[in-house]
Amino acid sequence: MNNSPISRRTFLRGTGVALALPMLESVAPYALGTAANDPIRRMVCCCTTLGIHAENLFPTKVGRDFELTPYLEPLEEQHDDFTIFSGVSHPDVDGGHSSEASFLTAAPHPGASSFRNTISLDQFVLEKLPPATRFGGLVLNIGGGNGLSVSRSGVKVPADSRPSEVFKKLFVDGTPREVARQSERLRDGRSIMDTVAEDTKRLQRKVTARDRDKLDEYFTTVREVEQRLKLAEDWAKKPKPAVTVPPPTDVQNAFDFVARTRLMFDLTHLALQTDSTRVITLMIQGHNSVPPVQGVTIDWHNLSHHGKDPEKLAQLRILELEQMKLLASFLAKLKSSRESSGDLLANTMVLYGSNLGNGSSHDTKNLPVLLAGGGFRHGQHLAFDEKDNYPLPNLFVSMLHRLGIETDKFTNSTGPLRGLEMA
Repeated sequence: MNNSPISRRTFLRGTGVALALPMLESVAPYALGTAANDPIRRMVCCCTTLGIHAENLFPTKVGRDFELTPYLEPLEEQHDDFTIFSGVSHPDVDGGHSSEASFLTAAPHPGASSFRNTISLDQFVLEKLPPATRFGGLVLNIGGGNGLSVSRSGVKVPADSRPSEVFKKLFVDGTPREVARQSERLRDGRSIMDTVAEDTKRLQRKVTARDRDKLDEYFTTVREVEQRLKLAEDWAKKPKPAVTVPPPTDVQNAFDFVARTRLMFDLTHLALQTDSTRVITLMIQGHNSVPPVQGVTIDWHNLSHHGKDPEKLAQLRILELEQMKLLASFLAKLKSSRESSGDLLANTMVLYGSNLGNGSSHDTKNLPVLLAGGGFRHGQHLAFDEKDNYPLPNLFVSMLHRLGIETDKFTNSTGPLRGLEMA
C-alpha cells in the first residue's frame, strides 16, 4: 500500500468538480419503506416558539379520564385523537429562546458559543425512508427566517414562508423551458461521482482498510443522493397534481399570525392530501409587535414575559386560544379527508408544542407537547415527573417506529415513550 501521507486539503476532483472527503484516520495527523398494503404514514411537526401557558393547557387528571382545559376545549371533537404530555423535556437543552434550534434535534446547550446542532427528526426520517413523493419534505415558517429542520451536518435547512411560493412549488407546472433547465441541473448533480471516479480509485489505494470501509459508506451515501436526484429528475417531467382551490394570496401584515398560520395549515393539508410530500415542519414565531387580534393591545413577546400580571395573562390567553383553534381546524380537515386506508389524520402524526415550558422565565423544562393522529391509541394525558422530566426524544423514537423506522435511539433517548401505544 502507498503509505505517503494524504493532505488534509485532499479532494476528489474531476472536470471542474471537487468533492470534499469525510474524516479519515489515514489523513490524521495531517488533517482532520412501507409495504404495499400498509397505510401511507406521514408526519407534521409544529413548534410555537414563545411557549404555551401551562396552567391553561395541562389537565390535572392523568390518564384517559382527563378534563378539557381552556386550551384543550377547542379540541373537544378530537378528544380521542390526541395525547397531551406533561413533565417532558429535552435533556441538557437550555438557553431560553435559542432552544428553538433544538426542538426537533435535542442537541444540548443551544445557547453556548460552541453549540453545534445535530440532525432534526424530519431530516432523519428522510434519510431512512426511500423517496416516494415529488418532495421529500417541506420546511415552513409563518414569519420568515429559520425553520425547524437541520441537516446531518448541523446546517439549518432553508424555510419557505410565502404561501404563494409554496403553492407554486407544489401545484404549478413550469414552462417546458423551465422544466428542461431543472432536469439539466439535476443531471449535473447526478454526475458528480462519475466525474471523480478515477480520483476515487487512486485514493482508495492509499488509505487503510478501515478508511476504505469508511469511504465505501461515504460513497454509498453519495450514490443514494444521486439516486434521489435521478428520482427528482423523473418527477420534474411529470405534471404536478391538479387542485380545485385558488392560489393563496400572501398576507402582507407580518404580525397577523392567525391568517398566516391558517394558510400554512391549508397548504400542509393539500400537500398531504395530494401525496406531494409526507414530512412537513412548521415554525410558528411570535414577534415584538401587536398581532391584529381583538382584545390584544400588547406585543406577543411582551405577553409571553407576563410575570403573572393578570392583564398580560388575559391577553396571552386570547392569543394562545387562537393558536389552539387553528390547530383544531387543521386536525378536523385531516380527519375529514378520506383515503383508501382510512382518514388522513389516522395516517398522519401531528406533533405540536413549544421549545419553552415557561416563556416568562425562558424555562425549557415541562414543555407543552401534544401528539395527534398517526394511528396511536390516543385520548389520554400522559404525565411524567415535573422535577425530573422524562426525555422527550423518547417520543421521537415512538414516532420513528410508527413510520416503520426500526431504531432504539434518537439523540439522547432511552427508548420508545412509555405509555404511548399503537392503535
